[in-house]
Amino acid sequence: MGRAAAPATGQRQGQQAGAAPFARVPAMEVLRRSSVLAAEIMDAFDRSPTDKELVAQAKALGREFVHARLLRAGLAWSAPERAALVPGGRLAEVCAVLLRLGDELELIRPSVYRNVARQLHISLQSEPVVTDAFLAVAGHIFSAGITWGKVVSLYAVAAGLAVDCVRQAQPAMVHALVDCLGEFVRKTLATWLRRRGGWTDVLKCVVSTDPGLRSHWLVAALCRACRLLRAALFMLLPER
Repeated sequence: MGRAAAPATGQRQGQQAGAAPFARVPAMEVLRRSSVLAAEIMDAFDRSPTDKELVAQAKALGREFVHARLLRAGLAWSAPERAALVPGGRLAEVCAVLLRLGDELELIRPSVYRNVARQLHISLQSEPVVTDAFLAVAGHIFSAGITWGKVVSLYAVAAGLAVDCVRQAQPAMVHALVDCLGEFVRKTLATWLRRRGGWTDVLKCVVSTDPGLRSHWLVAALCRACRLLRAALFMLLPER
């Protein structure tokens, strides 16, 4: 009986010894997958973004732009799908630039981006009416070509309409506007954006985002005058 037990013990020891390489397989697989994921992330910076990525980014930027304008107007808006952009991330930087350029456009022509629904003579009770009106304005803005100034103007119009909707107790319309904005980007702006490497191309429209450069009141005044002039030029630039 002692001789019969020995092989069983040896077999178990062999199984245990042989189990060690298999135990390492999951860890190796995790490492492999992590390496693949890291390579994919790096590849995303080296390649042109897809239309799907551009549209998703356009909608994320739209939600942030609208949210900022609603906060400025003292209004609340619930967006379950809105995820705060990662601070210091490229998309957050793009959003900050869009908002800055939007501020400049509104300083030049404040009446254009306020009471948008009244200017369009539309009721905010019907979603098709609101989205059709927005698409009509968008088509008019880009009828003579695409520039970053016009893209900023598009976001400012969408935000102006969103403020009107929330003020008239139609917050659901804001989600429809953001979706409509994304669809317009897909059909009209995606190719233009892709040729420029994506949304980060707008960062070339500003020289610096360092707030320390504006600490002195004279520097601040000069920067503001230059920004206003630059914003006007963006609106007048022909299609690139």
